[in-house]
Amino acid sequence: MNNQPKISLKGVRKSFGSKLVLDSINLDIATGESMVIIGGSGSGKSVMLKCILGLLKPDSGSIKVDGAEILGQSLSDQKKMLSQFGMLFQGGALFDSLSVWENVAFGMLAENKISRRQAPEFAIEKLRRVGLASDVAFLSPAELSGGMQKRVGLARAIAHEPKVIFFDEPTTGLDPIMADVINELIVECVKEMGATALTITHDMSSVRKIADKAAMIYKGNIIWTGDKEEIDHCGNPYVEQFINGRAEGPIQMEILKS
Repeated sequence: MNNQPKISLKGVRKSFGSKLVLDSINLDIATGESMVIIGGSGSGKSVMLKCILGLLKPDSGSIKVDGAEILGQSLSDQKKMLSQFGMLFQGGALFDSLSVWENVAFGMLAENKISRRQAPEFAIEKLRRVGLASDVAFLSPAELSGGMQKRVGLARAIAHEPKVIFFDEPTTGLDPIMADVINELIVECVKEMGATALTITHDMSSVRKIADKAAMIYKGNIIWTGDKEEIDHCGNPYVEQFINGRAEGPIQMEILKS
């Protein structure tokens, strides 16, 4: 049996000038697992994600995908690795100048994996998987609601059947009902593809819906990780304060001291 993690971070450290953002991140994500990272604003969640994606270079440490070190790899190896990844951005990040179908098929067209003639039908099939009708494909992003834009973003993220999907605050800006719809779609799509998922979020309803495991990052370190079912009685005062949204607790006290 292969126990090698799909993604493994060891001692990942990142500073911006004198500001230490990631202290020593250690995290393993198993193949096919849905890991959700929680933590307050400025805790380092997005920086960690950008380091995995190669958008930022850590000062030190190791990041491996399928056992292969990705830091310092060649451009061709990096491109090959990135082809395994899908990404749902926080704001959707759709291209305003392109139609919905062009947005969904953008990566496949850029890689010449499908022709422009094939692309609309290809995109319509991906839109169907996220619950959108075929006529949506010919609209512009500006004609879509926030929830529909998120669905289009998800369709684009899964378009090339990635092995790993990253979700950056997937329910930000959505009402509770639409947020739950997006969470359900994420669960369905990830399971259908057998993908590994890494989500960063503030939304505890997302954690409870989509996570297999959860971890909390605080002051640049992973301070707790465990199964989703353990989070409500983990005994970690930082985690308990965060998930219950309490103003009083160790996080607030340390902010006041600084």
